[in-house]
Amino acid sequence: MGRTLEEKKDMVSELKETLSQSQLAVVIDFKGLSVAEITDLRKRLLPTGAVCKVTKNTLMRIAIEGDSNWEPMTKFLKESSAFVLVKDDVAGALKAYQDFQKASKKTELRGGVMEGRALSQDEVKAIADLPSKEQLMAQIAGAINGVATKLAVGIDQVPASLARAIQAIADKDKEAA
Repeated sequence: MGRTLEEKKDMVSELKETLSQSQLAVVIDFKGLSVAEITDLRKRLLPTGAVCKVTKNTLMRIAIEGDSNWEPMTKFLKESSAFVLVKDDVAGALKAYQDFQKASKKTELRGGVMEGRALSQDEVKAIADLPSKEQLMAQIAGAINGVATKLAVGIDQVPASLARAIQAIADKDKEAA
């Protein structure tokens, strides 16, 4: 039995709400996945804050209509679509999907949308290879610590070299006198 109009409206508003909080939407062809496999994908995505929505393309079309941020997704809406909607940890969510894909070998990544731009499979995969926010923070912290250490050593040297310069001037004055 099909869904009522009210249920469809609720699904569309839920999709809009989730999209409004997302940075990236990835469209995958999930033909042949069992309910258990979709559940596995959802579990893998959970720690990253991403969600996997399986919904009719027509409902997603309605949800993104008139939204310049997500409308480019229209080109990926065909056949059996599942949507990975990513809030924060973009690279982590994509890596979780890739791990799932390696295990199941059943889904196909059609593309994605980020900041109003349609992304090819290769572009989405390139995003997955970026370091995570935590890795970037660690790299930045490491760089700052390195600079701070060099700065501290440099500042530490200033009084000694200043003292030597003053002493040299004083010695020169003594010799001149």
